[in-house]
Amino acid sequence: MCFAVSCKNAKEEYTTISKEESLKQIPDSIDFSFHIKPILSDRCFACHGPDKNAVEGGLSLHKAEDAYAAIGENLDRYAIVPGDVANSELINRIFNEDPNMVMPPEESNLILSAYEKELFKKWIEQGAVYKKHWAFVPPVKPVVPKVENEGWGKNEIDKFVLKKLELEGFSPSKKASKEQLIRRVFFSITGLPPSAEQVNAFLNDTTEEAYEKIVDSLLNTVAYAEYMAADWMDVARYADTHGYQDDFERTMWPWRDWVIHAFNKNMSYDEFITYQLAGDMIPNATKESILATGFNRNHKITAEGGVIPEEYRIEYVEDRTNTFGTAFLGMTMECARCHDHKYDPLSQKDHFQLFGFFNNIDEKGLMANAQEIPKPYITVSKKDADGVLDFVNMTNSPTPKVEVMVMKDMSKPRETFVLNRGVYDQPADQVFPGTPEAILPFPEGFPKNRLGLAKWLFHEDHPLTARVAVNRIWQRMFGKGLVESSYDFGNQGALPSHPELLDFLAIKFQKEEWNVKNIIKFMALSETFQQSSEISEEMQEKDPENTYLSRASRLRLSAEMIRDQALKISGLLNDEVGGPSVKPYQPEGIWEETTGGGGGSTSTYIQSSGKDLYRKSLYTFWKRTVPPPSMMTFDAASRDLCTVKRQETNTPLQALVLLNDPQLIEAARALAYKSIGVVGKEPKDQIAYIFQNATSRAPSEEEMAILTNFYQDTLRKIETGEVVTEEYLSIGEFAVVSDISQKDLAALALTAHTILNLDETISRG
Repeated sequence: MCFAVSCKNAKEEYTTISKEESLKQIPDSIDFSFHIKPILSDRCFACHGPDKNAVEGGLSLHKAEDAYAAIGENLDRYAIVPGDVANSELINRIFNEDPNMVMPPEESNLILSAYEKELFKKWIEQGAVYKKHWAFVPPVKPVVPKVENEGWGKNEIDKFVLKKLELEGFSPSKKASKEQLIRRVFFSITGLPPSAEQVNAFLNDTTEEAYEKIVDSLLNTVAYAEYMAADWMDVARYADTHGYQDDFERTMWPWRDWVIHAFNKNMSYDEFITYQLAGDMIPNATKESILATGFNRNHKITAEGGVIPEEYRIEYVEDRTNTFGTAFLGMTMECARCHDHKYDPLSQKDHFQLFGFFNNIDEKGLMANAQEIPKPYITVSKKDADGVLDFVNMTNSPTPKVEVMVMKDMSKPRETFVLNRGVYDQPADQVFPGTPEAILPFPEGFPKNRLGLAKWLFHEDHPLTARVAVNRIWQRMFGKGLVESSYDFGNQGALPSHPELLDFLAIKFQKEEWNVKNIIKFMALSETFQQSSEISEEMQEKDPENTYLSRASRLRLSAEMIRDQALKISGLLNDEVGGPSVKPYQPEGIWEETTGGGGGSTSTYIQSSGKDLYRKSLYTFWKRTVPPPSMMTFDAASRDLCTVKRQETNTPLQALVLLNDPQLIEAARALAYKSIGVVGKEPKDQIAYIFQNATSRAPSEEEMAILTNFYQDTLRKIETGEVVTEEYLSIGEFAVVSDISQKDLAALALTAHTILNLDETISRG
């Protein structure tokens, strides 16, 4: 009922705005890409779009030659006549009040507002000029705009942002406090918080270079490389199991070690991607470059009895194809598997030509058993780890050598066909490896294999690669991309909020040899990044999503950051790099609840012990059918498919995790114990130390009063037996060896746990 009311209200809002009000809002010049195309894509393309098999009434509106063509039984009418509104049938139909004639038709539940109708009318008056979709036009370096407030800004990012703010009548926010700034940049670059000592050192450094020195130092840490790798695990759909029913264990962690290594040495983005797409094909391929191709094999693989092997082999190739489209093109390639894409100029033939690049490895669709290593694979030995693969941490490997799935093409390429409706056993026309011409035709002379595909991706005229990459880096630094739909740069995706800035960054990234650290530093040093996150009532009303970047967005920490922060500030964090995945605390019996019955190492969860309990979340064992529950509660990706943007939710379950996760309770106890060793036995000093480490700032007098009262109240509850000290202090393996009073420790630990639950503690600032 509520849904129906909402739809009704929305329709009334769309239809009651007067023509006069609409005309006041119409821009002087109508741009097809930014004004008309989004409406066509959203309201018209389902019936009048690129999919030739779904076109109604013989009218397609996605390109000029079709939109201008004669229609009707006698071919005597035209949907669009440039410059002639009266003879343009589109205008007649969208303004028509007859329910049998109006477009969109009533049964579609789609409507056009008065403003949108007037846009179409003015666009046709101005010549109905079509343009290629903005994302398919190669970026050209824009002129840096001149701004009125020349005193604000550190680099070109700020000029583009300020120009937009001035046009909208807005102003940028003041600079964030030094405490907020150091917290923000630490989390944005390393995924970890600054220590109280680092915060204080930054506060005391009054030189102009203080902040830049922090940025440089963070970019040169292994923590930066691990944090970048953690983000890449979502993109690469990394997991420690194969997925499907029995979900057997696989060994892919040496590939993860390579990713950390690549980021640590600041491998250029083009080389980083080329290694993963086609490292086995580059001239003089090494064991390292071959290992990197494990990226393509991170998809699910089945061992279920009764499946049809060829059907699942096709699914694996589809996964590699769609991962390529999402990760590097920002395009929904999977939508063209069964038919031509309904919204983007991607045909079913385009889809299977791209599919052809990934269709040539000699793999089986069905694993025989849990012990099988799906071919092709390479062997990584401890000897390799001491030599050519010295970045692979074999210290804790249960065996002296491990097999890792990689790519290796067959000597004779497998034939590829368009599959009718995308079904594995319905081949139609044969196709050969190729790329969508609407994006960039495959150049003459490029090898028609994965290495050629990588070269195509980094061709100087490619319109998407650099834009998609810098947009995801921006998303990482600012909370959302300049194109908010970082997974979709197509017609159904969001328009860039700052198109010129996006192109400037894309060109800069290309010209600076795809240097990832450089582009991150450039963003971090901008005044835009350094703004306060405070928001006025006016801006809350006018720009609630912070589209214009008039402030810093307030961001909750990721699932990994919340856990890693608690481990870091408590002193529990084990900073060992790389190696096999570990199994920290999880609810007892969780794997048994969903086991497929096939046995193997993933039938029962055997918790790690000792220092392995405190490894970074990057190294947590990832079982696809039962991902780590506390991390999933905080919106971690399931790793079933390539994910470039996590969903964002706020649920009561998140509060329950913060209050009851043994890892956080244990970290609170360790943090309390650590504070006693650092600042002594005075509770106020202990609480202030804990608060600063958790929030990166000193507490106010009011906050200190509240927390001190909480501490004293907790002590009283311990005295009366309301809190059972022994039970609370026994959670987790960390043991306190000290003559400190157990009651005092419990009260301080509960206070620390409260601080770890603060909204400010789980926010980036």
